Parts: sequence; structure tokens; C-alpha cells
Amino acid sequence: MTRVAFTCFLLLFVAPSFSQRSIDVLHYKYEIELNDNNDTIYGKASITVQFREPTKWIELDLDFPGKDGKGMMIVGVSGPDYQKTTIELESNKFGLNLNNLSEKNDTATYTIKYKGIPSDGLIISKNKYGNRTFFSDNWPNRAHNWIPCVDDPADKATVEFIITAPSHYQVISNGVQIEETNLPYNKKLTHYREDVPLPTKVMVIGVADFAVNNVGDVNCVPVSSWVYPENKETGFYDYAIAKEVLNWYINYIGPFPYKKLANVQSKTMFGGMENASAIFYFENSVTGKQNEEALIAHEIVHQWFGNMATEKSFAHFWLSEGFATYLTHVYLESKYGTDSLNNRMKADRETIIDFVNSSQKRVVDFNPDPMQLLNANSYQKGGWVLHMLRRQLGDSGFHKAVRQYYATYAGKNADTKDLQTIFETVAGKNLNTFFDQWLHTPENPKLKITWKYEATGKRVAITVEQLQSKLFEFPLEIAVGVASTKSQLRKLNVTKKMETFYFPVASSSISIAVDPNTSLLFEGTLRAIK
Repeated sequence: MTRVAFTCFLLLFVAPSFSQRSIDVLHYKYEIELNDNNDTIYGKASITVQFREPTKWIELDLDFPGKDGKGMMIVGVSGPDYQKTTIELESNKFGLNLNNLSEKNDTATYTIKYKGIPSDGLIISKNKYGNRTFFSDNWPNRAHNWIPCVDDPADKATVEFIITAPSHYQVISNGVQIEETNLPYNKKLTHYREDVPLPTKVMVIGVADFAVNNVGDVNCVPVSSWVYPENKETGFYDYAIAKEVLNWYINYIGPFPYKKLANVQSKTMFGGMENASAIFYFENSVTGKQNEEALIAHEIVHQWFGNMATEKSFAHFWLSEGFATYLTHVYLESKYGTDSLNNRMKADRETIIDFVNSSQKRVVDFNPDPMQLLNANSYQKGGWVLHMLRRQLGDSGFHKAVRQYYATYAGKNADTKDLQTIFETVAGKNLNTFFDQWLHTPENPKLKITWKYEATGKRVAITVEQLQSKLFEFPLEIAVGVASTKSQLRKLNVTKKMETFYFPVASSSISIAVDPNTSLLFEGTLRAIK
């Protein structure tokens, strides 16, 4: 159903269908005025586009007013060759009609003035201390609820935010602050600019009464903490750990992609939101105990994976969350030891088994609702896929592949096949079977493992039966212990529905342990038979 936005220029009611957008946004400039009297925002968006093909239409996303009165109303549009006609499309989209056919690769800037009460995306509320705040929360495709844009992770653009607000507020945003000016009537203008192209999902503003602590520089990247004044001592202490985390990831992945890193206490609906160079954390992340180290690490990883190297579509969301999940484990492993990694992988494995058994969903998932992808497949199973790739390539090979993947797709978009190509190049072998079974199959191996001692041959027979519907191929590690001697690690290359493996042993006093190094995603049983 098409809803009509009443504006000062002509609106048409019949719109053509668009198979894909004919533009690539190069730059957004948002001038937004906020106030303390009501929740209405006044916006001016200057959007610079490049035409991918000759066209007479520019299609953008924006939420129009609904029955509750919330939404954005366009009050004026200007730009080269603009026909003074706006077409409101289905699904919170509108099109600008041009007088003439554009030329391929030409660029143009269009300015859209608008106002309204955001229905989502920019959350205007009170924090836990009762103070008014404005925090944007764009992920996954909620930016269009308060700014005109192309709300798609595949379309990256540079961005600047010029915020006019009551002067008692501090403003944090992407990029570098280039201006802060006091205005008449107790107002203040704050201007940020980010020159690294971003997807809209991680464009952000935060406007609140903040206490700000400059933690220091890491490889010339200034790190700061933005917390509520009422809990500034504990907040500064909790968020200061970001400096140590950032330094570790710079050494492990590569140079930090942005000119600053701000860690912000906020009203985000998520535990943490990886907005580029300005990470938002949930209010109660401040405890004074630094017990959110894993959360902070997870969101910092996203600055490389998800923000800078971005999935082509949400179907490949695991390329963001799988990396953030697993590289958090790797960081904690470096600090707390191998047991930390194994314990976290075991916990993740249990979560995955429960989810996949009940949902029957695959990791690469074309669900049209990205919110449904906030699940164990994208996070824990994505992390387990990387863990098993590490086991296949070894630590140095895996590290090389991670760095090469990032270096190749920094500033770009990638899908699962792109990642596969990088890992195949580093591994020097075809990984089709691996990627197909772990990422495109809605189940995991279910194993029935039995073993018995055969006295005549002085050997142990280990039988592995796959119970799931699709046949998997994988290495399975078995630790075989005999009497009081040290266990020997055996690797079984499982490729059949059922197969038996034999190993010589010196005694009938045998112990068997499956997957002692936590290397395989599976569920199963182990039983001795006579």
C-alpha cells in the first residue's frame, strides 16, 4: 500500500518497478537539527550520486509518516535536471524524476529537506539516569527511518553529519570532528566527517550529556571513552581496555581503517553496535569490573570485518559476525591460554547444535528479514567454520588467509565465495566440499562412535557412523590411550556413511577420547562394545 507524503511539490501515484538501483551513492552530507521541546527533527540531506546507467529516475529509501504520525515528510528537493516531481514507491522508497536521461558515470548532488518524528533508527529517549538522549541505531536497514539514503550494505559512501542541538549536549559521530561552534539561543553546531566509505548500517550519531576521556593513541589512532557523567569513573575504567584490544588486532589483522576509535555508552537495542569508529555499547556495560572485555573485542573486530570489508548482502552476514565471534576467541586465547579457546568453542558448539536441530537453517541464508539472521548460525557457527579452517590450514596459514582476505576486500564488499577463493589460494587446495557442507547445509554431523579391542590382532577397531541425512567429509581426531602410557592422537579421515578404522595397541587396557583438541563441529556418542 502506497502512503502519500504531502509536500510542497507534485507527487505522482504510479511508479515504475526497479530491479536494481541505477545509482551509486558517493557521499552523504546530513544537516540535522535536534531540540529538547519535542521529538521532531529537521533535516537537510545533500546526496552525491554516480549514475551506473542512463536513467531518468533516482530511487532512495525514506520512511514516510504513518497513522501514528511518525515518519519523515519531504518538504523540498533540489538538484540538477530535477523535474520537481517525486514519486512515492512501496516499501518506504521514493524516486526523483529527472527531465532528461542521465549519462552513465556522470555525478550529481541532490538536496532533500525533510522533517518528522523518527519511527526508528534515531532513538530519542531518556537514559537510565533520566536524561534525554539521541542515539542512532541503523543496523541492519533502519537508517531510512530518519535519513534519506540507499539503505543497503552493498552501497558504501563517505558521510558527514552536521548536528545543531542544545549547547549542553556533546556529539559523537563517525570520522573526525572538524567543527564545534556555539550558536545563538543556547545552541551548538558540531560537524563530523568520515572520508572512508561506509554502509549505512554503521553510520551513526550520538547526542547526550557525556563525560569524555581520551585514553591515548594506538599506532596514531586516538582512543576515547564517552560515558554518562553519573558513572564516569567506572565507565572510564571499563572502556579503557579498548586500547589494549585495539593494539592486539592491529598487529593481528592490519592497520586500523579509521582515524579514531570512540567507545560510547548508549541506548542501543543491541549489546554492542559496531558503528564505524564510534562503537555503541548498552548502558549497563558499565560496571567498574571490566567484565565486558569480550564484547569490546567483538565490536572492535567489526571495524575490519563488517565495516571495512563488508558482506555483499545480508545473506552472507556470517562474514561479519563469524569473524567477530571467532577473532574474539583468538584474542582471549592469546591472553588467557588455549583452555580459554577450547571452553568457548565447546560452549558455542552446544549453542549451534541446539539451534540447527530446531531451525534446520543454513549459514548462508537469504531470509529477507535481516533481523532473523541474529542467530547461532551467523555468530557461533560462523566462528566454528573459521576455527575448522584454522585447523586445516594451521595457525600461520589461517593467519595469512585472514590478513589476505581483509587486504583484498578492505573498502569493498565480499561474499562467501570470495572468502573461499582466498582460503583456497593460501591452502593450495580445493575447498568446495568444506564450504558446501558447513555453510550451505542446514545440519551438522551426528556421529555414533563405537570401539572395541581385538585381541587376535592386538588392535583397536573404531567405527564411525554418520546419522545425519547429508554425508559429510571431515578429519576426526581420536586420542587412544593404552594402560598408563601417554595417549596418541589419531586422525581419522571420515568420508563414508559408516567406516571402521584400526590401530595397533599393546594392551587391552584402553581409553578413547573423541576430539580432544576441540577441532570439529559435531554431536555424537561414544561407546565401547565387546
